[in-house]
Amino acid sequence: MNKKTAALHNLGCKVNEYETERMKRALVDAGYAIVPFTEEADVYVINTCTVTAVADQKSRQMLHRARRLNPEAVVVAAGCFVQTAVAKDGVEKVLAETGADILLGNNEKTALPQKIEDFLSGRTAVEDIIDINERGLSFEEMGAPSEDADSLNRTSGFLKIQDGCDRFCSYCLIPYARGRSRSRATADILKEAEALAKRGLTELVVTGIHIGSFKGADDGADITDLLEQLCDVPGIERVRIGSLEPVTVTEDFAKRLSSKKELCPHFHMSLQSGSDTVLARMNRHYTTEEFAASVGYLRKYFDNPAITTDIICGFPGETEEEFEETLAFAQRIGFYEIHVFPFSSREGTRAAKMPGQLSKAVKAGRVNRLISQQKSAKKAYMESFIGKEVRVLFEQEETIDGKPYVSGYSMNYLRVLVDEAAACRTRNSIDGGRAHLIGTEIPVAVTGIDDDDTVWGETVLN
Repeated sequence: MNKKTAALHNLGCKVNEYETERMKRALVDAGYAIVPFTEEADVYVINTCTVTAVADQKSRQMLHRARRLNPEAVVVAAGCFVQTAVAKDGVEKVLAETGADILLGNNEKTALPQKIEDFLSGRTAVEDIIDINERGLSFEEMGAPSEDADSLNRTSGFLKIQDGCDRFCSYCLIPYARGRSRSRATADILKEAEALAKRGLTELVVTGIHIGSFKGADDGADITDLLEQLCDVPGIERVRIGSLEPVTVTEDFAKRLSSKKELCPHFHMSLQSGSDTVLARMNRHYTTEEFAASVGYLRKYFDNPAITTDIICGFPGETEEEFEETLAFAQRIGFYEIHVFPFSSREGTRAAKMPGQLSKAVKAGRVNRLISQQKSAKKAYMESFIGKEVRVLFEQEETIDGKPYVSGYSMNYLRVLVDEAAACRTRNSIDGGRAHLIGTEIPVAVTGIDDDDTVWGETVLN
């Protein structure tokens, strides 16, 4: 008897990626065979996103695509777009607009297999959208991936520690999509980390919606305490942190974690604007000087850390002078990478009603100017490693001009390309003949820059 098949597609952030992998695990455990989303399947699950208007559009498009792939399939719309769209327009309208059979909100994704069975029993639409802003809501425990999960073929994996956000930035729908901040129990986090290590993952990427607000549900541990404990998990060689805010990155935070060799010196701190007046309108809860102080702590205790960020261009009322302040501040900090976004108006937020809404042309122009400026800062950071040695965790094989290479990331998030044959020869001399490189961490001497995103390297002996 052939197994029922399911295909999943993820949209959005690292938290969504984590949850999509866990939903996949639940379907495997329920007896489904997982197939690529491009193939015909009995069930399609789209984990949606609502961070921008474009994300909403993509969510709807992928749901309609699933229906076209197999008109008889069960189509499940899950996650943030569903959560906010139902709150705004109601269940019937969302079902009609998306063509979905099942609407599954946040904090209810573990119910996926049962909801599919409920639908199959009656072939009538199923919805499970709870009040996500209920203050007593607890963290949805989704567990570690099963041994059949695709993530076991990778060298790194996401580890979700927290959900929700209490910040209510004036432009953001996420608190309405994800609910109030709630943390996972420290013991459960460590248990999953240990399980992932036993199954071969060497790098943990710690993620959540607002991880700086983490407070262990069982022991009250803060984010610094937790990261120290994760670094001590046997088999885990790297711990990479998700997005942080200046209030989290204190001198104590930087000093304590700098003693952990497993902690990657790669810190993503979402700036959003380099103008204090714009930050105030955004309700971002910090100033540019506080942000700069946090960066200073990281650079004091870590050797040449990678500092990355997000910046929104064209926030309502942003003047040319305010944008110039952002350009100047970004140049002052010297970010390794900036994820640049034009402001996206989201119905239901305060920013959508603010005066001074800017045109698409103005926003696009400012995006391009910031990206252009950032290129030189990124190049300078990458060049600072030429002639130096970094340790690279190799993740995949690539072919360039017919020649095989392997690529991976250094702890400070440099993407490194190495000649596969030369790397195998070096690896053989290190471990007596093992030539398989994927999943191994090897010292590499950086020799040059390939393009805006990659450096070349040569493997070296310890």
